[in-house]
Amino acid sequence: MANNASNIAIVILAAGASNRMGSPKQLLKWGSETLIIHAVQKAIDLNTNEVIVVLGANYDKIKGHIDNFPVTILNNTNWNLGLGNSIACASKYLLTQKNDLDGVMITLVDQPFITKQFLNKLIANFSPGKNQIIATAYDKNYGVPVLFDKSYFKKLIALNDDFGAKHILKENESSIKALIPPVKNVDLDYKEDYDSYYKANFNK
Repeated sequence: MANNASNIAIVILAAGASNRMGSPKQLLKWGSETLIIHAVQKAIDLNTNEVIVVLGANYDKIKGHIDNFPVTILNNTNWNLGLGNSIACASKYLLTQKNDLDGVMITLVDQPFITKQFLNKLIANFSPGKNQIIATAYDKNYGVPVLFDKSYFKKLIALNDDFGAKHILKENESSIKALIPPVKNVDLDYKEDYDSYYKANFNK
């Protein structure tokens, strides 16, 4: 484990229109906060270089909820091209800053069960300069949250579809160290799922 592993940026992808949810999922209540604030506060608590939030659909409506947090807010006007395009948007911004980051961690706004402790574990297992990818294990697959060494920035910038960075993970499988989250990770995509998980966690 490297002592300077905290020299990474955290990217929260929150640009989607939430069509399957029926309303902006970023602003759905999660405990005493909203999903977007829950994700932002969790990222800020990590010892990292910078927190970036990529917005797109409903930009004006969502931005006001996180303006007071110490984060960089990006407006991806091409959000409709998918997760990959939002990853590319954040990666382009990071390269223009020339802050010599060691890597970037990609997270999603709709994964509230991913804990700060698990994100810290991803960081703790990262060794800069070794072309590592620290990914979350899902059975036999890998996914987000995922931490990419800076050597993958050019590939991240080239993303432009709705499959995120899946093909980068597939092409570089030998460089992946996969960690299993302590609880089942869930993407909240449908209103029925959100209602069920919210009730199970907060209406006890």
